[in-house]
Amino acid sequence: MLARMSERAPHERFGGLTYESFQAMARDPSLSPHERSGFPDSYREGAELAILSDIESKLPALTGHDAAVVDVGCGANPLASAIRDLCAQREHTLVLVDSPDVLALHEAAARVHTFPGRFPDVPELLERWASRCDAVIVYSVIQYVFVEANLFSFLDAILSLLGAGGRALLGDVPNASMRRRFLASDDGREHHRVYTGRDEDPAVHWPMLPRGEIDDAVTLAMVARARDAGFHAWVVPQRRGLPMANRREDLVFERP
Repeated sequence: MLARMSERAPHERFGGLTYESFQAMARDPSLSPHERSGFPDSYREGAELAILSDIESKLPALTGHDAAVVDVGCGANPLASAIRDLCAQREHTLVLVDSPDVLALHEAAARVHTFPGRFPDVPELLERWASRCDAVIVYSVIQYVFVEANLFSFLDAILSLLGAGGRALLGDVPNASMRRRFLASDDGREHHRVYTGRDEDPAVHWPMLPRGEIDDAVTLAMVARARDAGFHAWVVPQRRGLPMANRREDLVFERP
């Protein structure tokens, strides 16, 4: 599979990935750290600190001292390293959750705890850290959960980790509805021409059932579920200038 990936266009190479795909990519030394996390280098190279700044703006506990932080589906890439560095500087306790193959790429360190497994199938983590966490990061992850597992069960487990005032960020969520709105705009049509190198408008269809993709109905359902469970919840934009801010957004949840 990985050999064939290199022959595909950048936007196609990392389609259809699964938990097992990420395990295999973590063991492939021919891939860059960004590629091991499902992104062409051109999509993420040099953007790590801007992404981290946006994450910090939505998780205030990161800017403080001695917080309990969980990174679900952390990967082993420059963004994960930037999060680790920030947590070390501010003496946060950092909990990393990912496959054993991914976590093997992380060095051991004080105040860093690792839990191998496919979240939420990590009962020791859920028991030990229930209602204790100040910040939970889930970045560029839930699109894979949506295809493979029960998204509500995943969300419920994330919310169970939050202590009073704690926030969870489900970040970098690809939204098919948002992408269609963008492509229907003047900026979107110009972006499409530059990206494809062809002088033609993108094909945008309404109504449409985006099979296998997250859309407005999915994001708003997660917000509604969390609110009904007693949590604050918001859909928020990514900061302008981030690699895919024109077609991705973030979800923020808070335990009052």
